[in-house]
Amino acid sequence: MALVLIVDDVLPLAKQYAYDLKRVGGYDTIVATGGAQALEMIASEAVDCVILDLEMPGVDGFEVLRLLAERDDPTPVIVYTGTGDFDRCMKAIRLGAYSFIDKAESMERVSREVENALERVRLESEVRALRRDLGADSPIIGSSASIRQLKDQIAKVAGIPSTVLVTGESGTGKELVARELHRLGPGPSAPFVAINSAALPENLVESELFGHERGAFTGADRTRRGAFELASGGTIFLDEIGELPAAAQAKLLRVLEERKVMRIGGDRLIDIDTRIVAATNRDLEAEVAAGRFRQDLFFRVNVHRIHVPPLRNRRSDIADLAGHFLESICSRFGVRTKRLSPEALDILTGCEWRRNNVRELRNIIERMVISSPGDLIGPGDVPAEVRGGGTPSTAAGNGTFQEQKTEAERRIIIAALERNEWQITKTAADLGLADHASLLKIMRRHDITKK
Repeated sequence: MALVLIVDDVLPLAKQYAYDLKRVGGYDTIVATGGAQALEMIASEAVDCVILDLEMPGVDGFEVLRLLAERDDPTPVIVYTGTGDFDRCMKAIRLGAYSFIDKAESMERVSREVENALERVRLESEVRALRRDLGADSPIIGSSASIRQLKDQIAKVAGIPSTVLVTGESGTGKELVARELHRLGPGPSAPFVAINSAALPENLVESELFGHERGAFTGADRTRRGAFELASGGTIFLDEIGELPAAAQAKLLRVLEERKVMRIGGDRLIDIDTRIVAATNRDLEAEVAAGRFRQDLFFRVNVHRIHVPPLRNRRSDIADLAGHFLESICSRFGVRTKRLSPEALDILTGCEWRRNNVRELRNIIERMVISSPGDLIGPGDVPAEVRGGGTPSTAAGNGTFQEQKTEAERRIIIAALERNEWQITKTAADLGLADHASLLKIMRRHDITKK
């Protein structure tokens, strides 16, 4: 529930306003009787919105706005006034206030204004996240049997609020799976918060996950919500969960069991309604056996498991992935979209991609876009380390004999189609098939369509 701070030097008025706003809008409310107290409460409480009186003795509303701007505090402020002085209200807007209202406004109108301010904060946060991800490739690309199976698993689990463990090698797209689970789940417009457990300094892991109160440790100059609170109503993605230190594992287990968090330095439990999706490239069973990961926590996160296949096990998807990356990278660089020659695609398809899977393929495509002089990327533009990775016919296989046979047939058909610019009759002749109907039948069996 959002927390709204009412700031007014007339205490009875502030209390009545807080009571009415809670009754009409359903918000949690607290009051401050002056600017100095308001600044203190904004720092010590996790305030979501401020309704601020401008005319107060001592530190007035304008000074509060100036100091919040200096702190780069994102908390939205709605100023309210009983003087009806439009010029003063516009001055407040220039100082960073979200909007202004008259003290005589109905509480329904005030409640809507608070709702709008909170929505703007949410949208700005979403825009920042999208800008961070600009150029990131969000769709799960491919139509191989393993990817179709992966998409089926996601669709089955997405509507269930249970915890999901996503496993797979580095660079296979585990976060994409988590985002698909969120997108297809019951609250796609709710927050999605991604935490890379391996990238967090050990002394800040608990603060990042569970939040802290002001003064809880050196440098904690204001109360801060943790990732679980920020993701309330939505999804928290705990990447590389196997890297969490023992103390954080113990606290995470308690959160999963009780669905409550307590900020560091806090004395009250906070209810959370957050779906947990965890991911790891480690063998967690082996980590449990070695005593590095709690067995009870493993049982809690391993409710539903989704495994993301490595790229070498779905080579027929490389053509689709390469085309998608070429289009998005060229668009980001502001250049005309380049094409891969059939020979270059054959080399990419034959590479093992064992170091970083799809992420490695994307990086190689970006290097080729930069280094190739023309619109067609040829085999000579493929980096030497990739050219040494083998060809489709010599690459090591994985899976059962039938799975490898099916995948090989699919690769042959796609490579031939690419070589003949997806002309069905010409491709059928190239492959020595009786007619184009025979090729279409094989394409339908493998679910091959031109992207």
